[in-house]
Amino acid sequence: MNRVRLLLLVVILVPIVLVAGNLLLFDSTQVSSSPNAHYASFSVGGKTFGFTYVATNQTELERGLMGRKVTNTTTMLFVFPTEGYYSFWMYGVNTSLDMMWVDVPPGSTTGHVVSMALGSPPCNVSVFCQSYAPSAEANFVIEAKAGFAQANGVQVGTTVMLS
Repeated sequence: MNRVRLLLLVVILVPIVLVAGNLLLFDSTQVSSSPNAHYASFSVGGKTFGFTYVATNQTELERGLMGRKVTNTTTMLFVFPTEGYYSFWMYGVNTSLDMMWVDVPPGSTTGHVVSMALGSPPCNVSVFCQSYAPSAEANFVIEAKAGFAQANGVQVGTTVMLS
């Protein structure tokens, strides 16, 4: 009887532990376009702003600003492995946001805003949340409280320097 229980435990528990280990490994895997992408700030129009949050792995990219307090000075950088059409939604965010898709050439820290979604309102019911997609490929997205882009003269074509 004990052998049967032990066998059942091994047959059930071992796969669960292996799956959980792989999920943890996947979630913490860097997906940034540069393995040393440790950006702390960005500059637009001669002004420099610090990043409050930087997302470089799958878990951080999925969470974004969901459930986090967003103030007038909150900014978040999303770092993607390659250029692409990365869409966003506003589920669980506490305020409206400006989203700015930025394309930075490989090996550079200077790029340009290629698409924007301004004043995107929060959404609390996931099935009703709108998805915001860029009109051009980008490898970075900067999120800030709604009004940031207008207050700082950011528009499509604006130069962004990451540091």
